[in-house]
Amino acid sequence: MDEAYHITAGVSYLRTGDYRLNPEHPPLVKLWVGAALSGDVFHLPEFRPLQDKTDERTFTDTAVFLENDPDRVQSRARMAMLGFSALLLFFFALAARRAFGNTFALGALAFLVIDPSVAAHMPVVMTDLAVALLSATALLWAMAAFQTWRFRHLLLASLFLGLALAAKHSGLITMAAVAVVGAVLANIGLSDKGTVRSAFGLALRRLGMVAAVLVGALILLWGFYRFRFDESPQGRDLFNRPLDEKIADLRSPAFKAALQVMSKGHLTPRAYIWGLADTVRAGIEGRVDNLFAFGRQYYDRVPSYFFPGVLMVKLPLGLIALFAIGLFLFVTKKVEREWLIPLAGGAALAALFLIALGAGKAYGGIRHALPLVPLMALFAGAALCKAIEAKSNVFRGVTALAVLAALASAIPVMRPWEYYNELIGGGANAYRYFNDEGVDLAQRRLELVLYYNEHLKLSGERPYISYNVNKPEMQRRGVHWMGENPRDFDALEASDVVTATFLVGAVHLAPAAYWDKAALRKTQPVARFGNLFVFRGTFPSGWVKGPKLFYRALELLYGPQPDEAKAEKLLVESMESDPTAFFVAIELGNLRAQHSARAEAIRAYEVARANAPPGNKIIERLTTQIDRVSKEPPQSVPPLRNPFFE
Repeated sequence: MDEAYHITAGVSYLRTGDYRLNPEHPPLVKLWVGAALSGDVFHLPEFRPLQDKTDERTFTDTAVFLENDPDRVQSRARMAMLGFSALLLFFFALAARRAFGNTFALGALAFLVIDPSVAAHMPVVMTDLAVALLSATALLWAMAAFQTWRFRHLLLASLFLGLALAAKHSGLITMAAVAVVGAVLANIGLSDKGTVRSAFGLALRRLGMVAAVLVGALILLWGFYRFRFDESPQGRDLFNRPLDEKIADLRSPAFKAALQVMSKGHLTPRAYIWGLADTVRAGIEGRVDNLFAFGRQYYDRVPSYFFPGVLMVKLPLGLIALFAIGLFLFVTKKVEREWLIPLAGGAALAALFLIALGAGKAYGGIRHALPLVPLMALFAGAALCKAIEAKSNVFRGVTALAVLAALASAIPVMRPWEYYNELIGGGANAYRYFNDEGVDLAQRRLELVLYYNEHLKLSGERPYISYNVNKPEMQRRGVHWMGENPRDFDALEASDVVTATFLVGAVHLAPAAYWDKAALRKTQPVARFGNLFVFRGTFPSGWVKGPKLFYRALELLYGPQPDEAKAEKLLVESMESDPTAFFVAIELGNLRAQHSARAEAIRAYEVARANAPPGNKIIERLTTQIDRVSKEPPQSVPPLRNPFFE
């Protein structure tokens, strides 16, 4: 669902040097794909003013699906990404070969090649696999550089660290790990260097080389933005939301201060800073999400064991066994002595990523945890390498059995994004335990179109769609759905029940704090395509009306043709159909305050506060907002940033 966003942005970066689109991800992957899309394959539309991310997504989706041939664009993008991912795997293997030798490197590479999550991410225009492989590669070269202190190794460490920074903002975690590793290794072995003074001087020189690696990586990052601070040759604040407001959206004073220092000090380009602010808001502080993990519902945060648990159900059990064997060999020091330091570095980087993941939101699932997978592959490489050398038939047999089990589990799954191992009964049952993006991220869109064409199109029936598809794509593929036309919303407002066909994604079937589809969970689907379900019947309309009317209201508020009066009417109906979606009332309160309707705005904010999740900080912010609107001119009070928004 993010590919059109990345593709359009990448073409824009390459052809115009304008970085206003999709700044929440650094440019490396997007530039690579943009280079594969020539002018005869992709027409880049002219920019227009954008209002928030919803409008920006509409702009990029329209570019891909209505102004170009989406299948031709995707085919080129797929080939480009497969080549890019293969290149990154090759670079990882070379770094592993330098640190551990040929057999070890082939074992680690085999781990990654077998893993379905790696296979799933290889062809898609996303940044998760790139930062995972580049982070591991950068760390391995850094470990070599800070042991040999050779220029070639220092240069490679800086190069791959810079590429990791340019792939995704989580590359900053890798940068922190490289800095820590460098500081530690710079002070090892100094006692053998003569006097204290000479040892101190050597330590300073080494620390200077560590700093040079970090600075070189930042210089490379600047290069991907053409060494320009502003996001566009046309000037500043052309993002979908001004940078100052984006930083102000954050709740953490520490993050706000850090980003303001970065901006005022021109430490990185503005587009990178905007993206970092977005990453902190969405990935750490968190948007409103219905979180369902291990069969339990959570509203704000999942347990700290979420990401380790996801790895345990998304990796084939045979690969987990290989990792466990390698980890045991490392802990008991039954591996070559020269392997211990680079493996310890890998463990340190994995620990930093786990700490960062534990502090953040869980909506991304395995894709956010991908940086851990190449690091696990290093320990699996140790297990395979030692098994080949071992004299014990039992050890070799257990290792071989683990490889065969992994292959038997992974290879038959032809849609690897949906892979889950046998611990939860495979991919078919995953939605009963999880609703993160590791379950589904709109991979069944073409099956949706096919079902519509075969079963609904001839009769003229229009289904309700609760799946991550966008309006421009459905228009391009000739799908007609309920909510496509403005008059559909008038009929929906007046109904208490809905009789129709529903095309629903598995992640939307999980128990939810708002817009819960409990009626569908009790109903047998008439068809299923992986994680796309088809239901038919008559159901209460609340969970249908709530989101449909809300999303339509957002289009009318933030789209190219605003209609605030109609948007307000839809927000009222959406709020009344399901008040538990408290963020709808926040949007209504903001709109009414801007129109100086003090009493009506306060009433909407009070509905939001009454239905907000207990203990959430939004309650305190709503209380402050109500107080300000009641005492000050309502139109002068800044709108409360909706926690539902990206």
